[in-house]
Amino acid sequence: MSLEVRTIGDPDLPDWIRAMHTGFLRPPTVTKEEIETRRAGTDLERAQGAFDAEQCVGTFRSFPQRITVPGGAAVAASAVSNVTVSATHRRRGLLSRMMEHDLRAARDRGEVAATLLASEWLIYGRYGFGPAAWVSEWEVDVARAGLDKRYAGPADGGRVDFVDAETVRRLGPALHERLRAVRHGVVDRTERWWRLATGDIPQPGMPAWTEPYYALYRSPEGSVDGLVSYTCDEVWDGKRPQNTATVHGLIAVSTEAERALWHFLLSVDWVTKVASGFRAPDDILPLLLPDPRAAKLTLHSDYLWLRPLDVPALLEARTYACPGSLVLDVTDPGGHAGGRFLLEVDPGGTSCTPSKRPAELSLGVAELASLYLGDESAVRLATLGRLDEERTGAAQRAELMLRTARRPWCPDHF
Repeated sequence: MSLEVRTIGDPDLPDWIRAMHTGFLRPPTVTKEEIETRRAGTDLERAQGAFDAEQCVGTFRSFPQRITVPGGAAVAASAVSNVTVSATHRRRGLLSRMMEHDLRAARDRGEVAATLLASEWLIYGRYGFGPAAWVSEWEVDVARAGLDKRYAGPADGGRVDFVDAETVRRLGPALHERLRAVRHGVVDRTERWWRLATGDIPQPGMPAWTEPYYALYRSPEGSVDGLVSYTCDEVWDGKRPQNTATVHGLIAVSTEAERALWHFLLSVDWVTKVASGFRAPDDILPLLLPDPRAAKLTLHSDYLWLRPLDVPALLEARTYACPGSLVLDVTDPGGHAGGRFLLEVDPGGTSCTPSKRPAELSLGVAELASLYLGDESAVRLATLGRLDEERTGAAQRAELMLRTARRPWCPDHF
């Protein structure tokens, strides 16, 4: 019998979840509670399954997302998640069929890009995705950091207070929206996101919920400018504490808030190490320490991948570091976003329109994805042979226009 790829319905959901667990190497058991929880958060019209007879052997879903681009505007994206193909059915084109259906539907809906977090590097480039934002993680040796051990609170007159999960659900969304307005790469969070992240909605099939510590930073004026959640282990060696505080999330809209929350974490009694969680590669954490070498880099990796679906809409949405113009010839084997485009940036605004002018830069849609949020270097891609400079100096001009002072950062897993 031929393999079928189709949108799933309610009767398919238990088998779909089982196939997803199998693909992610999790126990293939499915409970009634998990079915109910996932059904409440899944738009079945955007969920696909690959079926061999009655058995689900592949999973795929997407959901609407808003992602902030350089300059603070947000664009509509299709966030791809829960992608699996069972080991018994690899190399049969199932992912290609599900991906093509979703990208075509996203373009029809007016979503100008697709996003995902890639489990493996080699899979998604062939579908036009490119790494657009990276993450780094540090482990800080508290004793070596050199901070004042007499720390008694923020020096700026603000304060840090422990709060409960209900307070986080009440105050966290507004804080996150303030961050999203100024930091490119940040994606929106729904009410359901906050309920899941704070244990208000159980997540069957996942490790048992452990309530973290939550702490808010309030400015001297009383505004909530920072939030951190973290857990601590309990390790002792010969009556000496060797505990690690692991950060699960830290967002802040001011340097004062960020400094206060890191200093707070590094001053907790019995904590000898702090694991930072996923941060932007240019995060200020190491340089907040008197001895930056106390922060050991433990991870540096690609994270958020982007797939352009509407090049003019994307390029007109963001801002640029300087005026200029570029003629880009974009190749898209998938047929969704290719073409030749004239990008013009001046003090009066930005336009990106189809053009018949000679190309100045020729590149694939995945390379455009890596350049779009300002993280990658056009000069470096040209050196690698991943884009062609058709006019001398065009790569350097693209570098000056597209790069951003801060690197993009996506703090969320999806």
